Amino acid sequence: MSDNGAGAKRLFGTDGVRGTANIEPMTSETVLRLGRALAHVVKEQPHRHRIIIGKDTRLSGYMIESALTSGICSMGVDVMLVGPLPTPGIAFLTRSMRADAGVVISASHNPFQDNGIKFFDNTGFKLPDETEREIERLLSEDEIAHLRPTATEVGKAHRIDDATGRFNVFLKSTFPRELTLEGIKVVIDCANGAGYKVGPEVFDELGAEVVSVGVHPDGENINEGCGALYPEKLADLVLQEGADVGVAIDGDADRLICVDEKGTIVDGDELLAIIGLAMRERGDLAKDVIVATVMSNIGLEVALRDQGVQLVRVAVGDRYVVEEMRRGGYVLGGEQSGHLVCLDQSTTGDGLLTALRVLALMVAKGQPLSELRNVMERFPQKLVNVVVRERRDLAEFPAVTAAIDNANRELGDRGRVLVRYSGTEPLVRVMVEGDRPQLVDRLVNDIADSVRTELA
Repeated sequence: MSDNGAGAKRLFGTDGVRGTANIEPMTSETVLRLGRALAHVVKEQPHRHRIIIGKDTRLSGYMIESALTSGICSMGVDVMLVGPLPTPGIAFLTRSMRADAGVVISASHNPFQDNGIKFFDNTGFKLPDETEREIERLLSEDEIAHLRPTATEVGKAHRIDDATGRFNVFLKSTFPRELTLEGIKVVIDCANGAGYKVGPEVFDELGAEVVSVGVHPDGENINEGCGALYPEKLADLVLQEGADVGVAIDGDADRLICVDEKGTIVDGDELLAIIGLAMRERGDLAKDVIVATVMSNIGLEVALRDQGVQLVRVAVGDRYVVEEMRRGGYVLGGEQSGHLVCLDQSTTGDGLLTALRVLALMVAKGQPLSELRNVMERFPQKLVNVVVRERRDLAEFPAVTAAIDNANRELGDRGRVLVRYSGTEPLVRVMVEGDRPQLVDRLVNDIADSVRTELA
């Protein structure tokens, strides 16, 4: 559960409900009630309602899928079960099959003992805050306890056997028809997660020579030393195989980390620069704006600015990236962690779709990834965590604000300062980026010392 800032606990965090499986809130009992509440809020129009449920490969997915299905059907809403499928696949199917909502059972990059639930509305976007609050309200009250459809009004559940194939076709449709991956060797690490089937299939059917790892899920090995969280192993394998590129997705396949042919890891910031600047060349980058979070390296901002592209920053979380993109009418955004959102083709982060866009640029430009990534230079960054005894507004301490102001002056437009409280620990995180490592070291220590003196 998350804290709403007023001391009360909220069920929904920034990316749905999440926790240790079989411990609140991820228990069968609570999940069943979540299903009932979701079914109630989608029943606005007088027609037979349908909700899609997909999951990753965690052992607890069976338990949660059954409880959720039971809750939804008990409210007279039908369920379409698609089994293990990437999060963006659920968003796609929710739109294409005209379902009232989509549900993903996954804890993304977390270890296998955790699980989570995130919801999409009928347009394939994550539920708005007001809908989540309504679901939470229904869980805390007995307003819908008496709603018990009977006989033919009870919902039914059935499986969509070709869900993976449908998503496969969609992904291939995003790759330019005039191009092929013939002659390209791809190593893909699927993290033993939701993309273990569709990922290798898509690259193979587009003509690539594919080496697959992380494609043998057993319910417990999702994200275990593999996937987007551990790209170092992929880098070694790319070199061993003499591959052109390495592709690593996470447990629910909504994020991507790449490895170039030299074994160098390419993160979300670099992918944003590669894709974004190519879109600007073609005139496809709406308003010449890319959305990223406060954690993106200033090297991305500088590279974009030099090419006439503005970087708009938001709070950490792909949810906030998408909200800003929709508000401003932008088409590209993402996070350093590899969540990239291409609203011209999808409604949520999609690791495989992003990989296809990178590969299309490699083929179209005739350049290896090591050359494409030269569009930006990563600036040195240093992060210092300071343990504090209490949380107070940092603006109350003149020494802290003076140190921050001084750092901003010395860095100018070639550096950046970010000072914030941790969301989960009694820490102030002090981060400084700049183009001179010694300057970065001195400034981050100056700010951290001032915080330590006042609050430690």
